[in-house]
Amino acid sequence: MTAAGPAVSQAIAPAGQPVDAPVAALLLHGYGSNEHDLTALASTLPGALPWYSLRAPLATPNGGAAWFPISTPGSPDPAPVAAATDAIWEWVDAQLGAGTRIVPIGFSQGGLMATQLLRTRPERVAATAVLAGFVQAAPQPADDLLVSTRPPAFWGRGDADGVIAGPAVDRTALWLPAHTTLEQHVYPGLGHGIAAQEADDLRRFLSTVPPGAELTATTPPAPSPAAP
Repeated sequence: MTAAGPAVSQAIAPAGQPVDAPVAALLLHGYGSNEHDLTALASTLPGALPWYSLRAPLATPNGGAAWFPISTPGSPDPAPVAAATDAIWEWVDAQLGAGTRIVPIGFSQGGLMATQLLRTRPERVAATAVLAGFVQAAPQPADDLLVSTRPPAFWGRGDADGVIAGPAVDRTALWLPAHTTLEQHVYPGLGHGIAAQEADDLRRFLSTVPPGAELTATTPPAPSPAAP
């Protein structure tokens, strides 16, 4: 990222978390939302897993934030996506320990960013969760490696989601099984949001993937706000 590029300047987290934990979760909100939107998902995390909820670097007209501008729905311009990816990694490198692996959990546009982290520096990613999100079409540096390593990933979406374009869903349905060990859920009647059942499924998924047997989920999940 250049000096003129976007930067992640705001994040929230519980007080007293260790910055050098073996694994930490990153919550990545959707377009027009903010760093507070996905904090309800903290209840899905294994009990000892630190978490950080990041605010995207671009301002939107409604007072929220975005990771990248919307051009063609479901097919963003690769350049601002790459800049946002660099911005998140810059934050991770500055704020977390060098040995800390991350579990990016992203909703909608944030879901795409979660996959970007996986596709650029997979050695730093313990698992990936995509909630009502998608992958971009442009090839990424680690795509070939991921075909052989197949790290764990979770993809949840509603079958009534009218926000994510059909071609983006189709693209994601091809890419994720070919590059990850995928747990996929499609929720009947769910639009562009996160259902309580999805949060419960995510909790179970996360309890199996972070390194360390002591990381077990103990808190019942709560549904996240259905922000875009």
